Amino acid sequence: MRIGELARATGTKAETIRYYEREGILPAADRTDSNYRDYSTEHLQMLTFVRRARGLGFNMAQVRELLALSDHDEKPCQDVDQLVRQQLGDVERRIADLVSLREELNQMLHSCDADKIGECRIVESMARPIAR
Repeated sequence: MRIGELARATGTKAETIRYYEREGILPAADRTDSNYRDYSTEHLQMLTFVRRARGLGFNMAQVRELLALSDHDEKPCQDVDQLVRQQLGDVERRIADLVSLREELNQMLHSCDADKIGECRIVESMARPIAR
């Protein structure tokens, strides 16, 4: 399949596919006689894997590691489990940060009952240094 077909099948921009190929994340595609890239089912599966891993928040180094691990069917799963635990911890920290941010914004919103910006406690609170 050509790059446009692969792009549509995976929801990936053609330039991203070329980038993944340059970076060695995807193996180089064969070329047709007309010098078009010719992607295989393996490319489709690998790119689907990369897109899913990226969608789950894994960075490119982790994606590379997951791809490398996926080439060893006989190995124990603990290395993959460790990467997923690490990612889950990162997600939980981001959720905690967002919950804290939501609470702070709600507090700011409920602390202001001014009619004019000059009397607005939200603007006033944003000008104060952050307490650490």
